[in-house]
Amino acid sequence: MSENEPKQAGKGVQLVEIGPDLAGQRVDNYLLGRLKGAPRSLIYRILRRGEVRVNKGRIRPDYRLQAGDLLRIPPVRLEPRQAPSRPADAVLRQLAAAILYEDDRILVLNKPSGLAVHGGSGLRYGVIEGLRALRPEARYLELVHRLDRETSGCLLIARRRSALRILHELLRENRIDKRYLALVRGRWAGGRRVVEAPLRKNVLRSGERIVRVDPAGKPSRSVFRPLAVGELASLMEVRLDTGRTHQIRVHAAHIGHPIAGDEKYGDPDFDRRLREMTGLNRLFLHARSLRIPWPDHEPLEVIAPLDDTLTRTLEILELDHDH
Repeated sequence: MSENEPKQAGKGVQLVEIGPDLAGQRVDNYLLGRLKGAPRSLIYRILRRGEVRVNKGRIRPDYRLQAGDLLRIPPVRLEPRQAPSRPADAVLRQLAAAILYEDDRILVLNKPSGLAVHGGSGLRYGVIEGLRALRPEARYLELVHRLDRETSGCLLIARRRSALRILHELLRENRIDKRYLALVRGRWAGGRRVVEAPLRKNVLRSGERIVRVDPAGKPSRSVFRPLAVGELASLMEVRLDTGRTHQIRVHAAHIGHPIAGDEKYGDPDFDRRLREMTGLNRLFLHARSLRIPWPDHEPLEVIAPLDDTLTRTLEILELDHDH
């Protein structure tokens, strides 16, 4: 019995033996991938009720599968899957031109602002669906991490399940160095600043997801370093020591320097002044670089150039780089 050949155990129940290539993956993420089309609410409901079991025991959604685990998956009724929408040819050309690096294990993309990393929640497609349409012969393409829809820059895609497992382990251990560029409101005073403010996700009545600083939230740490400053705005390099949802945006706003173009956490008056001066019409947050310390290979560093909109904004602002 293997992960590729689940055994039926009772009416509709499947028993799956977890192979080494899946070790370390969270059980909720595994089920989301295996039960294609199942809503997250259903996945968490069957976990909460104990219908999903590992080695005959109940597990939490964040349980990490181990090689040799015997996973019980209950019968789940799913709506018939519709074929994913094929992105327009212009989008596919944009993605092809955005590939920064590729080898037999990974692909790094300079994700355009405005394009979600995956479809869902009313979106017909995202980056991963576009890449699969662009590379129909690829046997495996999976997101390693995520970027907000309006954030641009380095996005890491695994081309092998074994690479995904290694990269997830490196991310958990905070060994992948991720650097961002952010344009923030006002003149930055002083040098490097560490922001440690716990973050908690909330869902508003409208269904909108918002993140707030909350003592009951998850520990979160961002390191801000000024690269260039001006009276109206300052350009910062930000390093993440944790990877929480909207972390940089919330931390920046929390310390009084919201990010330019941030419609959720930002300053509308600041955004309007910048738009009038520079034409900036997007969030100025860019995943500038990734450095991956492969266990069996030389470290890999990939740098994503700024797009024309962000480059022009900085040229017009003429910030002081002697800081």
